[in-house]
Amino acid sequence: MRATSRTTTRRMVAWIAAAGAAGCLMTTPASAQSGADLAAVFAAAGDVSALVAKAKAERKPDQPNMVQPVVTLAPYVVNLEYRMSGLKAPAAVHETEAEIFFVVEGTGTAVTGGRLTDEKRTNAENLSGTGIEGGQSRRIAKGDILVVPQRSPHWFNPSDGPLILLSLHVPRK
Repeated sequence: MRATSRTTTRRMVAWIAAAGAAGCLMTTPASAQSGADLAAVFAAAGDVSALVAKAKAERKPDQPNMVQPVVTLAPYVVNLEYRMSGLKAPAAVHETEAEIFFVVEGTGTAVTGGRLTDEKRTNAENLSGTGIEGGQSRRIAKGDILVVPQRSPHWFNPSDGPLILLSLHVPRK
């Protein structure tokens, strides 16, 4: 990984860790916080790089998106999403969570808002669809951040090669 990539990754990991820790500290009584809990919200740049390499090696040829947890401290989850161009992943709606995306590598198009097409319930709190009608498209590239409010459809279309994202799920019940 180039020095600029390491710097960008380190900044994003630190940002996600700080956001997750701040949220946890604001919602968890001081007596319930432990050193082990706070340590759980950190992943080094090397950890993220290893997850990218794992996704590249283990993703099946017909798998449009491989998701791996980076750090988890309930109710917060940071995932690495390895999305491949040329394969259409479903669009999604999270009814009880906002989602913050940081582009680690690659370029693509993000579509947000509008309405899911061929909507299906995937579980009690999430919907998926084959695409989005009437959403707003924007080009995304390395270093960009996108915040998707709860109940907002979102979908990504990578350009040439993989689009690698870090995503932070933020409960909004």
